[in-house]
This record gives sequence, C-alpha cells and structure tokens, in this order.
Amino acid sequence: MTDPLTHLCTELFAGLPRRDQRRRGAEYVAGLLRTPGRKSIRNIAGGAGEQRLHHFVSDSTWDWRPVRAALRRHLLGVEPPDAWVVRSMFIPKAGAHSVGVARRFCHTRGAAVNAQHAVGVWAATAGWAAPVGWRLHLAATPPAGCLAEAYLEQAAAGDRRPVVLDARGCDAAALIGRLRAGGAAVLARVDPDTPVWTNARPPGHGDGPLPASRLIRMDPHIRRPLFGGGFAAARPARVAGRADDLTLLRLEDAVWLTDLAGRGPAELARLAALPARVDEDLAAIGDRVGLRDYTGRSFAGWHRHVTLASAAHAVLVLEGVDRRADAA
Repeated sequence: MTDPLTHLCTELFAGLPRRDQRRRGAEYVAGLLRTPGRKSIRNIAGGAGEQRLHHFVSDSTWDWRPVRAALRRHLLGVEPPDAWVVRSMFIPKAGAHSVGVARRFCHTRGAAVNAQHAVGVWAATAGWAAPVGWRLHLAATPPAGCLAEAYLEQAAAGDRRPVVLDARGCDAAALIGRLRAGGAAVLARVDPDTPVWTNARPPGHGDGPLPASRLIRMDPHIRRPLFGGGFAAARPARVAGRADDLTLLRLEDAVWLTDLAGRGPAELARLAALPARVDEDLAAIGDRVGLRDYTGRSFAGWHRHVTLASAAHAVLVLEGVDRRADAA
C-alpha cells in the first residue's frame, strides 16, 4: 500500500506542468516532515540543493491555488470535516522586512505585536484539523475582509458545512454579511459589547441596540432571534437575509451570533469547540511542520511555503486517521 506521503504528494502535484516541479514539491514536503527545529530552506535541503529549493519556493512560477484545491478534495474524500474553521495565525517577527509584517493587535495575547497576520481555513472535526486555504493580511485590507475572503477563495458551490470563526476585534457585521452573501452558514464569536438589535427587547429599553453581553445578562438562557436579519458592530448595519434568521446565544461563557440555531444547543456547542481543536493541532502538528517558519520577503514564496507545510500537516493527520481505521 502507498504510504500517505507518496499518495498525497502524487495527487497534490499532479497538476504541476513540469516533472522537476513535482519532484521538488515532494522533496520539500518530505523535508518539512523529517527536519528538526526551524524549517528554513537551508535546514530542509541540508546544504545540498538549497538553491534549487529556494528557487522552487520563492522564484518559481507554479501556482499554489490548484495544489490547495487538490488538498481540500483529498481531505473531503478521506474523512469529511464537520465544519470549516476560519482562524487567525499571528507570526511574530523581529524586523520589518518580511512580507506582510506590521504592528498589529493580537486578541489572544491582548497586546500589539510586530507580526504577520495569516488567516487559515481549516477542515475540522472533533478529532483532527488541517488547513486547506490561506490568506496573508496586508495593511490595506480590513481584517474582516481578509477573514471573509480567506474562506470564499476556497469555498465550493453547494457546500453547506458551517463556517466557524472568531469575529472579535473586527467589523463583525461586515464579516458575517460577506460570508452569508457568499452562501455560508455561520457561527461567529463576537465581542461582548457588540450592539445588537433584537425583537426580544426587555421592557423599558427603547428601540436602540444593546450590548450583546448585557442582553445575555438579562436572560442567562438567551437564544434571541434578531429582527431584520441584522446587527451592528459600530453603526447601524443590516446583514442580508430574511427577518429573524440570526440568533444571539451564549456558549461556554462566550457570545456568538449564528444562523444555525435550528441545529440545537448540543451541536452548536460541538461546533463552537472546533476552533480549540484547530489551536491544538496548530501547536502539535502545524508548528512541527513549519507553518510559521517562512522568512523570505516574497509574497508568492510565503504562499508556496505555507501550502507545502499544509500538505505536510495533512500527512501527519492522515496517518492518525489511518491508525484509527486500523484499530477499528
């Protein structure tokens, strides 16, 4: 039987036009898996062939998008995910010369950091998570736009798997509106002070919005439908869709907005746990294969590296899936 590395690389790189590109792709993924420590091109190549690998990643002409699409199809065929998780990944940098580096506020750190901000789209189940798409946030693009486009770039028509994401720290109204306009079903964590318009307004509170957390404190078991299909993050905004199709709810002491309320609290809680699964596999697998280790200045080089590192991540995930299948 073909091992997961050979099988996956054969499928992922079949569309590359040249034989040497297909060979370099497999070499790079294998190097990410076997090289200890930081996954620089020099460490991966071990001295021999460093220039060839550098050219393949930073200066070559091959398109990373079809490789990501093949990775997505492969994972869907092996073990279909429960949802797509859109997750930010901050990559601290000491200098200002790497592509996409800027001073940014990192919500999980609670502080501004000098870093790249990458947005990954992860196929996720309760047992594993693997990235299938990436977008590098550049300063000219609002964070909400980067998060939305990361998913929409790899979305397939008719795929109604939920999109789970953390919308704190950005224009949540714009983000959810953009995703839903693109056909996504959304479960989004939002800032507790997000102003929300609701038709379940307590007496004496007028017609204006109230902070989401205040509404939840008024009713700790809240599942409030929102009128007009809308809410606002900074000023009145309406999310496209029919009336009363968004719900504000509390899950694990966090505030969420969703159009999936019909799925029931148990399934919503399971979906809300998937970002934690992504965080665990990023730390245990993604960092092991060098998802954050590209140091060059090339925008295309960053995308090629993170695509190949995603393939290496998938190899380790698939080995675990195979072990579970053998045990069963």
